[in-house]
Amino acid sequence: MFGRWLGNRTNQAGGSGGLLSAVPVPPSAGVLSCRVLDPVNEPVRHAEFAVSDAMGRKVVTGGLDPFGSFVATVPAGDYRLAVTAEGYTPYRANATVGESAHASLGDVMLQVAQPPALPDSGDWEIDPMHSSVAFTARHIGLARIHGRFNSFAGAIRIADRMENSAMHVVIDAASIDTAVKMRDDHLRSGDFLDVERFPTMEFYSDRFVHKGGSRWAVTGGLTLHGVTRTVTLDTEYLGVGQGLEGETRVACRASTELHRDDFTITWQTMLARGIAAVGPSITIDLDIQVLPKG
Repeated sequence: MFGRWLGNRTNQAGGSGGLLSAVPVPPSAGVLSCRVLDPVNEPVRHAEFAVSDAMGRKVVTGGLDPFGSFVATVPAGDYRLAVTAEGYTPYRANATVGESAHASLGDVMLQVAQPPALPDSGDWEIDPMHSSVAFTARHIGLARIHGRFNSFAGAIRIADRMENSAMHVVIDAASIDTAVKMRDDHLRSGDFLDVERFPTMEFYSDRFVHKGGSRWAVTGGLTLHGVTRTVTLDTEYLGVGQGLEGETRVACRASTELHRDDFTITWQTMLARGIAAVGPSITIDLDIQVLPKG
């Protein structure tokens, strides 16, 4: 509903009141607004904004309305606005908001970002020193448990056509680490990972699907607790870079959600007592760097 006000680029309220008449504003504050469009003047609804003060502290963040607009009431002062959206180059601007005034940046047009260059074809291997395999789960339906696996290895064969690539990752199940020894011992037991019977978890994929921009879907089979299920990693490709010693590196981030019942992990002892020790789903977050295989 704010879209009709955004053509007003004045920093003062004016006689008609404009946007200030529609938004409650404390005496020492003002309003900052803009509308975010793509190169063909369509709203970028999935964009997000962040407003920071002169000290670099974030004052307000959020998404846009269905018309691609945002309106924020902030204390009078100088601000830095950042607008980001998947597939677009970030937009940044400075704005000064006066007391009882409306600072409008008008229509902001985002430019389509060029996806990062793909790596050369060949064999690559995960650098465990600069990679992590982390997870988040619910504990008794309340607090979140954060953990990681400290030991893993993997290789990626990059094909001339990226979609024909393949990867294989092996994780040492006993290396699970939530920073609580008693909990980790329980997670290694037969109630959970049963590491004596199933010492490793493995993921193999030969299906890389480009979703646009820097987004990829990597789909494959995850073997956990003796059961294999199809899993898709929502992957953000971060590009090719150079390490401190001049070595070529490729980086990406990926995430997925696992349902423990899919892998016959039922926490028999705890469930027999009527205690839901861990929630039904677990979020996996990967930060991966790979190096050319020497």
